[in-house]
Amino acid sequence: MASVWITVQNWFESRLPLSDSVTLTQRTVYILPTRAGLMLGLTLLVLLIASINYQLNLGYLLTFLLAGCALVGMHVCHATLRGLAMTLIAPNARQARATAIIKVKLTNERRSPRHGIGLRVLNPLDANGKKNSERNWAWTDVPAQGSSVVQVAFTPTRRGLHRLPTLIAETRFPLGTFRVWSVWRPAAHMLVYPAPEAMPPPLPAGEPRAAGASAAARAQNSGEFDGIRAYRRGDPMKLVIWKKAVNAMNASQQTAGYDSGLLVRDAQQTQRHELWLDFMQAGTFDTEKKLSRLCAWVLRADTLGLDYGLRLPALQIRPASGEAHKRRCLEALALC
Repeated sequence: MASVWITVQNWFESRLPLSDSVTLTQRTVYILPTRAGLMLGLTLLVLLIASINYQLNLGYLLTFLLAGCALVGMHVCHATLRGLAMTLIAPNARQARATAIIKVKLTNERRSPRHGIGLRVLNPLDANGKKNSERNWAWTDVPAQGSSVVQVAFTPTRRGLHRLPTLIAETRFPLGTFRVWSVWRPAAHMLVYPAPEAMPPPLPAGEPRAAGASAAARAQNSGEFDGIRAYRRGDPMKLVIWKKAVNAMNASQQTAGYDSGLLVRDAQQTQRHELWLDFMQAGTFDTEKKLSRLCAWVLRADTLGLDYGLRLPALQIRPASGEAHKRRCLEALALC
């Protein structure tokens, strides 16, 4: 039974148009009674039968009064979504198995506010790629002739360039007796980086530059690249790796002429060596685990402010540093 339902749902989703902006109309908004609505209908039926049987005028009055309120609530509930405009705000790249945020702008052009509108991913998945029973709704009210931004969370499970998941908008305002919903398939894609390895090994040793191969220095196993060392009194402040220093400033201590909280670039070593993050040297694991290790190394080298290059089977990125270089390397890993 579950497989049949999944097949029907996939068929329904495939028939929906792809669009990053949609206005909900009469044809795209659906309505059904909730459990509370069904119980209300059963109660009204019992009241009506009892009123007919015992000829109770007040019973007729109560029955038709409640029925009228339910009908007005149905109209108001359907009108809460009908005519609402939803626009997708382009998402940023995220890492696999990390929470990503989809921002949706809701625009209301009518002169009355819309209350109790919720959005969520239609088929949420957990970090292991299995269907998640928890439905994380994001609720908001949209003011009259105004707009509101909703942030919908989901967890991408695989690296690469993927289309955003199908979204569902729903409301049960005002009485909760009817459920009104609409399904939306965004056309935008999202780049998902590999998940970094939790406990990666130290950065690989630097490779001698072509011009200084005869003066190759020894590799160190200290867990840091050869081009950095601990701060010594008298070192120029321009050589300090400030990204690392900010995190260690509170724990800095003076010991044997070194400041344990600061690291500096070793100009002599940096001139002779280059840090290359090579796919072939990332262990003997499968491709995904190698990419996870390379991702962790890229983040580590960027945190230390190092110049680093990336070698992949079909691509080579020359050593550099900075935010743009880090994004380029992570994009290469995501699309490898």
